[in-house]
Parts: sequence; structure tokens; C-alpha cells
Amino acid sequence: MSEKCWLATNTSSLSVTALAATCKHPDRFIGLHFFNPAPLMPLVEVVPALQSADDLPTAAFDLMAAWGKDPALAGDTPGFIVNRVARPFYGEAIRLLEEGVADVATIDWAMKSLGGFRMGPFELMDLIGNDINYAVTETVWAAFHNDQRYKPSFSQKRNVDAGYLGRKSGRGWYDHSENATELIPRQDKELGQDILWRILVMLINEAADALFWNVADAAAIDRAMQGGVNYPDGLLAWADRVGIERCVKKLDALHALYGEDRYRCSPKLRQMAAEQRLFRPELQPA
Repeated sequence: MSEKCWLATNTSSLSVTALAATCKHPDRFIGLHFFNPAPLMPLVEVVPALQSADDLPTAAFDLMAAWGKDPALAGDTPGFIVNRVARPFYGEAIRLLEEGVADVATIDWAMKSLGGFRMGPFELMDLIGNDINYAVTETVWAAFHNDQRYKPSFSQKRNVDAGYLGRKSGRGWYDHSENATELIPRQDKELGQDILWRILVMLINEAADALFWNVADAAAIDRAMQGGVNYPDGLLAWADRVGIERCVKKLDALHALYGEDRYRCSPKLRQMAAEQRLFRPELQPA
């Protein structure tokens, strides 16, 4: 291998620093996390190891841009940007199902029709595979020392145990067999808005916390969620639009109701509300 050669990992969840530590030249090691399908998805998370040479992140970032990708610089923390921030899209949707708030079709309908997401959380889990999605959640949860915000779901684990992995197995949250009965959502807009708001505020909270812990800057977090998982808007820009104080009040209400740490408000979100600041002021009309 040339002395100028870099070694990059496409890992989505392993520590880039730990992988670099196994190399003879860890200063030439970096994370370049592409999203599937890689030829079509623009985002690449550029994740320096602790040992990476000072000029390597910029060089890797510029190379990805030259390839026509949309690179986002991320810290070497569990899940990087996307797989960390996206956890509530799945976890809170399952929680709503477990509580009996709505069925899978209604939750998916709310997120698509009212929220503008291309796929609902249960459709997306079935596409990804419940086994893969559960494993990522479990990995992030363990890496964050069992933080309740990332706690895996018993319901999803039971699907995995039963072999209900999604499209690839013919059954997941939905029945994907040839003669399956289509599930009809309850298209109640008031219920749908409640579903959307609860999942959205949890996503916004996670994005704000990633900013708080310097995983990435606000623009990179928003670009990552749009470019990596096709969200209709950046979550921090969305928070500015719906009102940061409103987000804080909703999270505090959920925390008061459930008494669970999963609903704790990010210090960054609370700070921005108190100071009446915006996450993405550059996007405001002149």
C-alpha cells in the first residue's frame, strides 16, 4: 500500500477510532459512510478517527464533493448523525403502536400524508429489515450505555424472533404476501397530527442533542437527514418553523406524563428557546 493511501471504513455504527487503532498507520484511517443505494444517495458521512491526520477530514470531504456526493462532517459518536438522529422515527412510532394510539397503517399515513415523509416508519422498517433495524437500535443503545432514548422495542424484537423481517421474508409489520389484505388507515386528521407531532418533536430533540454534543453543525445535521434518509425538511429548520418553545413544552409534557428519561428535553433545545434564537437563521427571509 502506498504511503499516501488512505484506508476508509463504510461502517454505520462501529467506532472509527477503534478500527483505526488496529492499523499500522492510524493517521491515514477515516470513516466514509455511504447510504444505500450508494450510486443514488448523495450523502456521505465523513467521520475522522481520533488518530486521523489533521488534513485528512478536509481532503476526504473535498474528494467526496468531487465525486458529486454531499459530504457531511460528523463526530465519531455512536450512529454518527443519521443513525443516531433517526432512532425516534422508528422507536416512537412503535411506542404509539404499543400504546394503542393507532395501527401501523394509520401511523404511516400520518407521517406521509401530513408530514411529507416519503415512507412511513413501519414501511421503512419492513424495507430495511426488522433484523437490521433492531440491530442498529440495539448497537446505538448499548454504545450510549443503555440511554433510555435509544431503548429497543420488545415488539420489534418479537417480530425478529418470529422471522417477520419485512419484505425479504414476506411478512413484517405488514403482510407482503401476494394475496395479502391491504391495511386501511384511519384518516383522522386530528389523530394524524397528534401522531406526527409526537414523532417529529422526538426527532427534533435528537437533532438538537446531536448539535449540543458537537456531533455536527446545524446545517450538516439537516443536510444529513434530508440526503441520507430523504426527510422532507431539515429537522432543525423544521424546529425553527414550528417554534422551538413549542417543542420544549411538548417534550416537558411527555416527560411529566410518563416520567421516563427518553422524553428529557435536550439542553440545547431548552437554551435556544430561552434565548429566542433560531437553529438556522440563515434560512430566514431577508
